[in-house]
Amino acid sequence: MSNLSCLTVKCENFLHFLRFWCKLSLDYVGFATLPNQVHRKSVKKGFDFTLMVAGESGLGKSTLVNSLFLTDLHKDRKLLNAEERISQTVEITKHTVDIEEKGVKLKLTILDTPGFGDAVNNNECWRAVTDYINQQFEQYFRDESGLNRKNIQDNRVHCCLYFIPPFGHGLRPVDIEFMKVLQDKVNVVPLISKADCLTPTEIKKLKERLREEIDKYGLKVYQFPDCDSDEDEEFKRQDKELKESTPFAVIGSNTVVEARGQRVRGRLYPWGIVEVENPSHCDFVKLRTMLIRTHMHDLKDITGDCHYENYRSQCIQTMTSKMNADKRVESPIPILPLSTPDVETEKLIKLKDDELRRMQQMLQKMQQQMHEQDL
Repeated sequence: MSNLSCLTVKCENFLHFLRFWCKLSLDYVGFATLPNQVHRKSVKKGFDFTLMVAGESGLGKSTLVNSLFLTDLHKDRKLLNAEERISQTVEITKHTVDIEEKGVKLKLTILDTPGFGDAVNNNECWRAVTDYINQQFEQYFRDESGLNRKNIQDNRVHCCLYFIPPFGHGLRPVDIEFMKVLQDKVNVVPLISKADCLTPTEIKKLKERLREEIDKYGLKVYQFPDCDSDEDEEFKRQDKELKESTPFAVIGSNTVVEARGQRVRGRLYPWGIVEVENPSHCDFVKLRTMLIRTHMHDLKDITGDCHYENYRSQCIQTMTSKMNADKRVESPIPILPLSTPDVETEKLIKLKDDELRRMQQMLQKMQQQMHEQDL
């Protein structure tokens, strides 16, 4: 075959390829790229997540949070003595950290509750926590009902880690009352703190006892959603392990020790080393996986679709009942009076109505004439 013939065959093949590609381009719509568009928009905007930690002093709340997010949120914290702890009132301390991983930005807000559960009467503790959660709901409700709705900052509490002491025999009355108060306002995740104080057998018995008492007293703690049937087997296995490990028994540490020739985060004891990130020692890795890798978005969804919607519906019902009673409305958002039209506006509206009426009459006459011509 000559060079000219080879060139002719190649040109024909190229033309066939162009026709085929043009046909594919015409048939392809492009909505399959919508997930990519949403991903780019979400990454550009960033994400917000607010985590509250609650429990008695000395249970390792701050240490666990520092271990989870590899940061030091309490650099300037002053350690209080016994007398100062007794007189200390519960106040919410807020710490905000900007975290970026592979181009994804997360604004993490940690809410600590120093002084919680240290007093004999803990009604003030519950009131301080519930008031703060309601204030964030109220602020979000105001922003959502305002004019500038595009740049709403979500400061609602998405998750509350409640620390249960390891030296008890189950839930104490203060634990039961606190979870009952908060179960309809925030996602409560109970934790067994300082799990290195217990043997594996004791941890297993304590978990079984806590699960029984949670069912017995009707406590609504965070429930893992069921896996979809199309999920891969690895995700199903991981989700099953997380469900079976609740409530998580955790250990926190801010120090790095030498173990088996490697530097790991853990605690050094005369009898050995407790590794924080060793699954056979505690559930720290499972808690971090649930909180950050697998269920952070679900915690945000439940907060918005369930807890916040309940608050929002109650506010609207209160506003409606007060309006029906012809009383002064004291609602989370101000209701502005409707403006009455002026004289010029009324004249303009009347002219427009007359013009529309004349046009309708003309159309009716034209339709009648056309009908008579057809006859």
